[in-house]
Amino acid sequence: MKKNIIIVRGGGDIATGTIYKLHQSGYPVLVTEIANPSAIRRQVAFSEAVYEKSYTVEGVTCYFAENLTRAYELMEHGKIALMTDPDGAVIREVKPAAVVDGILAKKNLGTTMDMAPFTVALGPGFTAGVDVHAVVETMRGHKLGRIIYEGDAIPNTGIPGAIAGVAKERVIHAECAGILYGEKKISDYVQKDEVIACIYPDAQAKDASGQRKKDGAVAVKATISGILRGLIRDGYPVTKGFKIADIDPRESEYENCFTISDKARCIAGGVLEALLHAGILPE
Repeated sequence: MKKNIIIVRGGGDIATGTIYKLHQSGYPVLVTEIANPSAIRRQVAFSEAVYEKSYTVEGVTCYFAENLTRAYELMEHGKIALMTDPDGAVIREVKPAAVVDGILAKKNLGTTMDMAPFTVALGPGFTAGVDVHAVVETMRGHKLGRIIYEGDAIPNTGIPGAIAGVAKERVIHAECAGILYGEKKISDYVQKDEVIACIYPDAQAKDASGQRKKDGAVAVKATISGILRGLIRDGYPVTKGFKIADIDPRESEYENCFTISDKARCIAGGVLEALLHAGILPE
């Protein structure tokens, strides 16, 4: 059985940066996710393996495991395994060398110091030395990626980090509850006020030809012009205020839709440093 297994809770785009780096550094990695992940930057999120059964980011593939036996088998063959385990029940059985909370819920959803010999959390909502052994800063700026061994990360401001001078306007939230279907796809260039998706009150509302009825649907419009970098997957049930899309104002950054972000890589470096500092080495 593999030793020094690292369990990463969450497989969204930021956590994927950490999962990717740990795997490439030689650690066996097991990812745990909820049954219906809501990643916006789906092209670079290993959480998509929940839906697709396997998902590849930058040439590295994460595989869905139906049970722990299958997860061990994947890791024995040098592959990333992912299981649905929202409560972290599998952690006690695996007894990992470390647990990384990469959920980024801006609050602690149940990660504790006694889950593993070493625990790391990404971003606000945790106190290093109380909830976990270390916290890695996730706020863009001078402190991004720094390891905190005592105290908290910078509190969540609710305002996304600025890209090309654009912050709040580049992230789109649902105006109402319903079922979302995209009118555009990730990597499309969109103009401000162009419809990128619609939210339908009824997932089964289709006409005789099988097309979705527009009656009652709420159009989701681009808040700025740019590259549609993230869009929640078709058929996802959203609530009012739910984050559903992300636009990069830099028209030249098309390739960024398909690669791990600078922010995710920087945070991943912090996690790797913390593990090495704690004496947890790859096999």
